[in-house]
Amino acid sequence: MSNQNEPEFPFKIFEEIKQRNNGGGGNNTPPELPDLSKFVAPVIVILVLGFAALGSYYQVDPEEEAVVLRFGRYFKTTQPGPHIKLPFGIDQVIKVPTRRQMKMEFGFRTAKAGQRTTYNRGAESLAESEMLTGDLNVADVEWVVQYHINDPKAYLFRARNIDEIIRDIAESVMRQMVGDTTVNYLLTQGRETLANQAKKEMTKAVQRFGLGITIDQLITQDVNPPQAVRDSFNEVNQAQQEKERAINDAMAEYNQAIPQARGLAEQAVSQAEGYRAERVNRSKGDVASFVKVQAAYAKSKNVTRTRLHLEMLQDVLPKVKEKWVLPAKGGGVLQHLDIGGKR
Repeated sequence: MSNQNEPEFPFKIFEEIKQRNNGGGGNNTPPELPDLSKFVAPVIVILVLGFAALGSYYQVDPEEEAVVLRFGRYFKTTQPGPHIKLPFGIDQVIKVPTRRQMKMEFGFRTAKAGQRTTYNRGAESLAESEMLTGDLNVADVEWVVQYHINDPKAYLFRARNIDEIIRDIAESVMRQMVGDTTVNYLLTQGRETLANQAKKEMTKAVQRFGLGITIDQLITQDVNPPQAVRDSFNEVNQAQQEKERAINDAMAEYNQAIPQARGLAEQAVSQAEGYRAERVNRSKGDVASFVKVQAAYAKSKNVTRTRLHLEMLQDVLPKVKEKWVLPAKGGGVLQHLDIGGKR
């Protein structure tokens, strides 16, 4: 008789084996093993369905797009969110960060990013940065290319080793631009112009090859002469800056002195013209007055002569300090008349 505390077996065959082992009066016949073959297929089906369910789901992050390959051939591109695919390797998903800005550094490498970023420069970086300029000098150019992926399918399948291709395009374009520029212009005001031209040429190249990327920025990080001649080059550059400063100071003095001299000259000319106009107008007035007096004199000479004589005396006598009156004709006693003299 079976113990009530023992658990019940879910299968009938196991119960028969248990009863046979508990009873039978010392029968030592070994128990028969259960036939489990009929349970294998359901378990396999359950496992297959579980693996199929797990392999059919995939999630695309917000900054990514997923390229789905079916039997190794491009099938579709899916956007961020949950998606379903065929399991067991029929569909293969490759996630591409299309909404993330990528960056490539040339002439240096970022060793540690943070509040105080540190950089390294090895032999590979120096080989990228040292370039021959248009005037047969050598310049050490460091720059950064920032881009993002706009076509995941083209980015994955248009070319092999696409990162190396992007680096090769950026380096060849920059060497071409530097080769058409003088080192003095490159070290002074030509850095921004160089970056803009290089960005345009690199954009044309990636579009022509159909790499599925967009060039966002090309930034010239630093431009220097080679380390071996940097000190001498800095001295020459400093001398040129002092020369330009002296020229600018001289031009400033010139711009200050020349307008002032021109203003004084124009002022003198204006005063001379005013004086000339005054003399001419006064002469014309004197002539007109003389003509009128002559006409009056012609009509009555005695009256006009007397009037002119009196007007002259009226104009002159007030200016004389001592006045003497002499008899008009004949002798006689000289009389002194105190007329307007000193007291």
